[in-house]
Amino acid sequence: MPAWLQSWAGWLGATPLAGAMREGVWLYPVVETVHIVGFAVLVGAVALFDLRVLGFARKLPVRSLGAHLLPWAVASLVLIVPAGLLMFATQPGDFLGNPTFQLKMALLLAAGLNAALFHVGVYRGVAGWETGVRAPLLAQGQALLSLLLWVAIIACGRLLAYT
Repeated sequence: MPAWLQSWAGWLGATPLAGAMREGVWLYPVVETVHIVGFAVLVGAVALFDLRVLGFARKLPVRSLGAHLLPWAVASLVLIVPAGLLMFATQPGDFLGNPTFQLKMALLLAAGLNAALFHVGVYRGVAGWETGVRAPLLAQGQALLSLLLWVAIIACGRLLAYT
């Protein structure tokens, strides 16, 4: 681990908020619950959209479904990111050195990149596969990859308690 990252992790772990997260009886479980609820909303929204792209509920217009689900997914980040950072702050050095955490972060990056590529790529032609028509194979592949990535991210999150 680079020296600057190790130094930053040490500073973060020594903050009063990190101490409160470690020492409080209720604070960590409450923050973890907020993280999980946010994650449920995010992954639920993403999964519903991905399933539509894969061909389920073809009568639902893809753009309308996306317009409905995207605000929920984005809003869930308001819960997930701060809560995740607070949990991370309790043991930043341990998390940074944990291969499961490293894999989770890499998978999150891959999921974000996959979503960005979908939106700037094949989704631009959604008018041609809005309703009643199969999405292009590339769109279906990206939707399937998205589902697999999010399942793997969830698995890594759970495994963090045991590794």
